Amino acid sequence: MSWYEKLNQYFPIEEMKSKEHINVLLEDKKEIYLKDEGPDHVLLYVEGEEFIFIDYLFVSKNSRGQGLGRKLIQKLQKKQKTILLEVEPIQENDDDSFKRLRFYKREGFKHASSITYSRKSLATKENTPMEILYWPSAPSVEDEEVFDYMKEIYSEIHTYKDDDLYGKSYQDVEDVLSLDANQETDIFKKMEV
Repeated sequence: MSWYEKLNQYFPIEEMKSKEHINVLLEDKKEIYLKDEGPDHVLLYVEGEEFIFIDYLFVSKNSRGQGLGRKLIQKLQKKQKTILLEVEPIQENDDDSFKRLRFYKREGFKHASSITYSRKSLATKENTPMEILYWPSAPSVEDEEVFDYMKEIYSEIHTYKDDDLYGKSYQDVEDVLSLDANQETDIFKKMEV
């Protein structure tokens, strides 16, 4: 099974970039858009000067619970850059969404609770809300900094050549991401209830 088939089977269609999109990123942005692949994992990420964005992290069912995901995260953490990622909100009928959040919490990630992120999928035409998690490389990292990084990721990676690749454009960044300091619903606290 190819790396793309692994991702496609694991991630919902509304979260998936096309294979062509990923290949274009791997070619056009090869200095920053990177792939780490092994028999039991696929990791696609962006490495900038100040941050790392995990686009996709897949660990095969056979290898879950054996520390492979932790090793991949720790490998990135050693670079001492803030690490960002998008996750689905907890789904009532989906144990994986809870396990995924519990994993990232254990690895020291925080929830950027003042950031709202929801984009319309070009594949399904449905609005897809996501939560932003981050591992701070320094105690001074705040949601505002994470928000700026996410705007850059959305504009430079998620919507890169969208017209050419999909025949239509994704929404503008201002319609997808917003920052509200009064919105403080930490999903990790909700897990403890």
